[in-house]
Amino acid sequence: MRGELSISRIGVRGLEVVPYRGWTDDAPGTEIQNGGVAASPYGPRGGTGPGGVGNYQVTAHRLSSTRAFLRLPEVRRGDRVFVRTEEAMYVYRITGTRETSFRSERSLRAQRAPVPGQPGKEATRAMITLSTCATPEDHAEGNFWADEFDNPEHRIDKIGVLVAVR
Repeated sequence: MRGELSISRIGVRGLEVVPYRGWTDDAPGTEIQNGGVAASPYGPRGGTGPGGVGNYQVTAHRLSSTRAFLRLPEVRRGDRVFVRTEEAMYVYRITGTRETSFRSERSLRAQRAPVPGQPGKEATRAMITLSTCATPEDHAEGNFWADEFDNPEHRIDKIGVLVAVR
């Protein structure tokens, strides 16, 4: 389900989130992000939709296209994330930060798990993972590795839980 994402702390307002069948930062997801909007994978290796029990995954570029998630690292525990759909407004509260490595299948499984960071655990509530590149951080450490889509090794993931539906 399409939605519009807003995060007051970092000035994101009405960012279009496009759902697609796939997994985080694959070719279709990268193409969506290249169009200046956010991508939300679903299906066997993806997540759920807005408000759904499990992991609603949203990825957007930090340094290219519209730089939608340029300031995502500034998001803090307790910050609110709003996702508006035709049906409702979903309000998530950020509970933590994770780092994902594209070079580690274990790390990717943890990012994409129904309970973020806990592969194999069954989801019992609605959660969100906001993800973007850690290119400046990787480059500062001398890590210039990139995959075929030009994704750096690491991703910054902000994890949250659903706290309200309006």
